[in-house]
Amino acid sequence: MTAMDTTKLPLAEHHVIALALDRLSIFLQWLGAVVLAVLLTLVLTSVMLRYVFGSGLIWSEELAIWLNVLLVAVGAPLALSGPLAMRLDAIVQFFPVSLQKVARIVADGIAIDAGLILALGGMDVVGAIGGTSTALGLPEWLRYAAVAIGGGLTIVMMFGRALVQDGLSRAFLILATGIVLYLAAHHLPTVAVSTPSLVAGTAATVGLILGAPLPHTLLVGVSLAAPFGALLPEPALVQNTVVGISKFLLLAIPFFLLAGSLLTEGGLAERLVHFAATLVGHLRGGLAQTTLVSSVMFSGASGSSVANAAFGAKVMVPALVSHGYPLPRAAAIVAATAMLDNIIPPSIAFLILATATNLSVGSLLVGGFVAGGVLALALGIGLYLTSRGEKPARLPASGPERMRAFISSWPAIGLGVVVVIGIRFGFVTTTEASALAVAYALIVCLVLRSLNGQKMGAAFRQSAGEAAAIGLLIGAATPFAFLLAIDRVSDLVTSVVTSLGGGPFAVMLLANIILLIAGLALDIGAAILLLAPLLLPAAIMAGIDPIQFGVILVVNLMIHGLTPPLGILIYVASGVSGARPAQVFREVIPLLLALLAALAVLCVASAMLAAPPKL
Repeated sequence: MTAMDTTKLPLAEHHVIALALDRLSIFLQWLGAVVLAVLLTLVLTSVMLRYVFGSGLIWSEELAIWLNVLLVAVGAPLALSGPLAMRLDAIVQFFPVSLQKVARIVADGIAIDAGLILALGGMDVVGAIGGTSTALGLPEWLRYAAVAIGGGLTIVMMFGRALVQDGLSRAFLILATGIVLYLAAHHLPTVAVSTPSLVAGTAATVGLILGAPLPHTLLVGVSLAAPFGALLPEPALVQNTVVGISKFLLLAIPFFLLAGSLLTEGGLAERLVHFAATLVGHLRGGLAQTTLVSSVMFSGASGSSVANAAFGAKVMVPALVSHGYPLPRAAAIVAATAMLDNIIPPSIAFLILATATNLSVGSLLVGGFVAGGVLALALGIGLYLTSRGEKPARLPASGPERMRAFISSWPAIGLGVVVVIGIRFGFVTTTEASALAVAYALIVCLVLRSLNGQKMGAAFRQSAGEAAAIGLLIGAATPFAFLLAIDRVSDLVTSVVTSLGGGPFAVMLLANIILLIAGLALDIGAAILLLAPLLLPAAIMAGIDPIQFGVILVVNLMIHGLTPPLGILIYVASGVSGARPAQVFREVIPLLLALLAALAVLCVASAMLAAPPKL
């Protein structure tokens, strides 16, 4: 028995603390669901007053932003483990066992440090900030108090889990590590460097390699850059984080997640699968082609590739396996086709891109349709070529059968049509369209009696947690992006990208190489937030249309959902289906090559259409 084992908690205390943590987690999940429900009600009420009665609530937009900050603060303690944590665990697995233990302690200590930054930095802002909201008449410090409480609960959750899982000594070691990192940022000797963002990037990279949660790593990286001349003291760091999530456009993210979750819980997504089967099930590799077509249609309702991968792993993988597909290949097909959700509108990735670059959401959605069509065609060809000897899933469907399947699936298809048309033609804003999408999904599911209270609650809880994790990432990336801007890193990136000349082909080639390398280590959301503002100026100087470049950037980064070491779509499909990730990574290679070929086609087309370079 090791020394660590001797410090395990007594059984009774272990159960008490574990039960308390479970109850806290459940409470936060339900609180997040309630906040999301209130947020939805507020936006829908505002939409109804605006378009039906020609009036409005002048304070509704600001209150909605404040509620979104509260949603992120409530969900922050839950984003410590599982997919929501965005931990890069693959590299640590190659460490010796002794170093793995050390790495895990440091990684969890980084999460503690991030909690201290939010908690103590938030309290500093609360004590220093004055004034009241013009629209709401509420003290401005309330937003920062919510973030401070979220940071404190993050510390409680991290320490409590370590206490239950590994005992007293390791829990206190993690806490001590976090405190040491926090004190280092405040008391290290000041050493001015020309680019403090390089220090932040190095610290964040080390944390990422060790397996720390990505949002927490970004916060700690910026914090540790303070002694090296970074112009972001802790209160300013927290203020930047809150400003990053205080944007009305970002409210569309939880709403699109919720709409897709409601359709899945309500069984409407399965109707899309049946309709897809009537269209392509009789072709060679028909069940794989059905998976692709149903994924394309589900993309118009969800906007989340992770949600699509989880749904496909539950529904399509068993069907593929029963039809003779090996389990790893079935999971690979689901993962590869799920990447389309963040390309075909509505797309959460495009919302994040619009937030980072101020590009038009409507134009990005149109570009997403074009790119999604090219990618879907490439995947269809890839599935056809790799399905030799696989029998069709069914006989060709008759015209009446296809029509019945289409009518049955129309409620789910209609969601995407309503959203895209509403945004593209300016009938409603992106956030309003996302709220209307939720209302549409709720009404349809209730009319069809396919959604009960339990499933609805599960949809709200899941969507609130996912939205909070994405919001925390956006908030944490904001001060990091601020440092990059202060250090004029975009100028350096532009010089690198144009090193082979300022022509569109050279710029497109080098930009894609940078994205392909960065995507190996960064989550797609973080990569968009950090890299899009850096690469876009170079593309514009080369005469490349910024919308086209933005779409290509998202396509490039989404492909990394299928590549090691992160490969989030592979891990989701593997985790739900029970396949081994290593085998799924091997099976997805042919489809990955097809997607890379499609990316090359998009890049060449965009470069050929580019205007003369701007001097």
